[in-house]
Amino acid sequence: MHIMPHCAIGPVAFSASLHVDAVVPNFLVQEQIDQGLGHGLLASPWQVNDGHIELPTNPGLGFEIDENALKHNVTYQEELGGEFFYESEKSPSFMTGSEVIRAAIKVAACDMSIAYPITPQSEAAALIGELHAEGYVDGYFRGESEFAVMSQCAGAAFGGARVFTTTAGPGTMRAMENFPMWAGSRLPIQVCVTCRGINSPLSIQPDTLEMHYLLETGMLMWHAETAQDLYDFILKGFIVAEQPDVHVPIAVCCDGFFVTHTKDTVELVPEDICLPPYDPYKSPVPCMDMETAPIRMMRDPFVMKSNYIHYATQASWQQEIHAAVERSRKHTISLLDGLIDIENGDREILVISSGTAVSQSREAIRLLELEGIKVGLIKIKTIRPFPHEEVREALKNAKTIFVPEFNVKGWLAREIRAIIPDNDRVYNGPHVAGGMTMPSEVIVDEMKKHLGIKVQSRV
Repeated sequence: MHIMPHCAIGPVAFSASLHVDAVVPNFLVQEQIDQGLGHGLLASPWQVNDGHIELPTNPGLGFEIDENALKHNVTYQEELGGEFFYESEKSPSFMTGSEVIRAAIKVAACDMSIAYPITPQSEAAALIGELHAEGYVDGYFRGESEFAVMSQCAGAAFGGARVFTTTAGPGTMRAMENFPMWAGSRLPIQVCVTCRGINSPLSIQPDTLEMHYLLETGMLMWHAETAQDLYDFILKGFIVAEQPDVHVPIAVCCDGFFVTHTKDTVELVPEDICLPPYDPYKSPVPCMDMETAPIRMMRDPFVMKSNYIHYATQASWQQEIHAAVERSRKHTISLLDGLIDIENGDREILVISSGTAVSQSREAIRLLELEGIKVGLIKIKTIRPFPHEEVREALKNAKTIFVPEFNVKGWLAREIRAIIPDNDRVYNGPHVAGGMTMPSEVIVDEMKKHLGIKVQSRV
């Protein structure tokens, strides 16, 4: 039996294949593509004469990289921002968070959106359907379930589409298996997670516990405090996620109802301005190439040990995904003006939080100021990548640190405790769960109790 090796990756891999071919006794023919011959990359591209290539005699793999050609053909841009975002006339609009999602996708040059109804994201999904009818989104349909939706999103992204979807709470849980698959396949899909309760008994109220389950999926995670954040994060999220050195999915999270169903004033860009289209050929994984790792994994079970996919491949690829998340830092810092915001960071008492808990904390701090209690505020904008160094620096002089959260476990407090010295300074709370609201007065009272300050009874 003869063998016919296949190599459609590029000239380096093709050169390695030639060496293997030369020592295989039952070799018949080597498949290749014109791009694999090395024009524009190798100092001396491989020459095909009468269907044959002479075996290399030079050291190593037998070729030399043309460094000048490489510099000409491959560009690196350290900073983002000006290329895609610039100051323009903006118009204020008073709208709900669901309408904000629609407004962002209208100018996002989105190719495909797939939907499945679940509170509180159903309205946003329906509004994107209107955009499809108006010609702003190329493809749109309703899936059979949340799991089906996320699988169909993957299929569209494999085909080279810019893909956007929405989900919430139990929907996130039902679709969970897909999110690490997205990341492992280097698919820059964006999902807007309109966080709601996943605890028992079932709740449709705001709760961010589902974000805890997304932390180690390999996705980027940004957490919007306001409707303006949500609008900006959606547009800028596409740009960061699609960078060739990143190219992983992104979850833009917001607190359901608090953001999705309340109205706020949002500055929108003119509708004749939109994002540049997605270029799937900048992906680090060839589009629809089922022979190149990790896409082959979609065809073979993860647990299968074969001569192509083995344990080392799995381990190294997981490391690469997390490295890609870290590489997003420089792009995110540029577009979001940093990973955190600081207000009065020199004070001994600090509140650090994300999402709408920041808004509630800001009002609590105002109330404490009236009593002469000085408190600073740190707003975390990105959960993945987590702002480790920024947080350590911001908290280095704080004596007491409060972490208000809309969930029962306090996952953000855990993240902070894990990265700072003297972490007994961190108070895990206040937090509420199960859809409860967290009035600023509750934050005030719990902070005062922990500080040993007498709390007046409230009627």
